[in-house]
Amino acid sequence: MHWRDIPTPQARGDSSLVRVEAAGANFLDTLMIRGQYQVKPPVPFTPGIEVVGIVEQPGPDSPYKAGDRICAMLDLGGYAEYVVVPRNGSEPVPGEMTALEAAGLPIVYPTAFLALRQRANVQPGETVLVHAGAGGVGSAAIQLAKHWGARVIATAGGADKIALCLQLGADAVIDYRAEPIAAAVRRETGGRGVDVVIDPVGGDVTKESLRCLAWGGRLVIVGFAGGSIAELPANRLLLKNAAALGVYWGEYRAHHPEIVAQLFRDIFALHKVGVVRPLVRDVFPLDQAERALQAIASRDTVGKVVLLPDAAQG
Repeated sequence: MHWRDIPTPQARGDSSLVRVEAAGANFLDTLMIRGQYQVKPPVPFTPGIEVVGIVEQPGPDSPYKAGDRICAMLDLGGYAEYVVVPRNGSEPVPGEMTALEAAGLPIVYPTAFLALRQRANVQPGETVLVHAGAGGVGSAAIQLAKHWGARVIATAGGADKIALCLQLGADAVIDYRAEPIAAAVRRETGGRGVDVVIDPVGGDVTKESLRCLAWGGRLVIVGFAGGSIAELPANRLLLKNAAALGVYWGEYRAHHPEIVAQLFRDIFALHKVGVVRPLVRDVFPLDQAERALQAIASRDTVGKVVLLPDAAQG
């Protein structure tokens, strides 16, 4: 990765040129840079799929005006001082929300919301297993599942991340470094298993998750932060009358654009009443994006990682 000057992009149609206040960094950015993500843009390209910032130049068909503060999910380009933001996937930021909070919202909270509510249809009293509970999607899923009346078991590695999961509201936390996950889930559920698994990790964790499901359980796959994609043994789904489901939030703009704006509004409303509390600890200057992504890939971060253009050296 190289920090360099490029021409400022121009807004067209319903898009807007935005001065970036903060950009979210995601594990998928590391995959895209390696050419291991399902989206493979031609190089060179500017990574970054979520930003918060101030509208500098609205396009002729944009609903925004100069000075509006918006957050957005993008296809590319967020690791920059200026980026063109499409209308679809962007929303005005409530006044009470900080830039750091807003930068941590467009990807992880909608992903967790869709995984729990739309795909898994979680119900009050059910038990939800959240993998990587101290991560971005995991921390969001803990908060939302508790709000909707579920009992939450999280997985995390190490004492600090376990403590964070408990602070977020998890009822129990499994240290995956210390004991097998399936055995710990059996202990925590009296042998029954869990109703829902939220899996942003992939690989062996996905296979282990099938062993954790109760009868009629739902495994929701939201990512592959572990670096590998599992081949699911279908017999386990059959024997437990279970379901494996996927969530690809970014594609909702193309397939269900009518859902996007309402989902943002629902999450903003939950933030206003204190349910949504973005976990942002690790903040880097934009010109240190490479170091930020190395920290994400090494699992040395918690919650949402945010890049600040104003802190860059230029």
